[in-house]
Amino acid sequence: MSEGTFRKDIKVGYIVEIVQKHHQRTGELTEGEVKRLLTKSPQHPHGIKVQLTTGEVGRVQHILDTDV
Repeated sequence: MSEGTFRKDIKVGYIVEIVQKHHQRTGELTEGEVKRLLTKSPQHPHGIKVQLTTGEVGRVQHILDTDV
């Protein structure tokens, strides 16, 4: 399980845990499959922003499964 601060480590189809903006204070994580990468820069200290297949948007906290 790795952190999601580098764009090169995250690909469409990966299973990740994200923190949505309205859950940043509590740190509540949402698990899902990456549909799109929204952060353009190669690195972000709070995590790369992605959209899940469910439509939820948040910053990657952990990469769980990379079997695409």
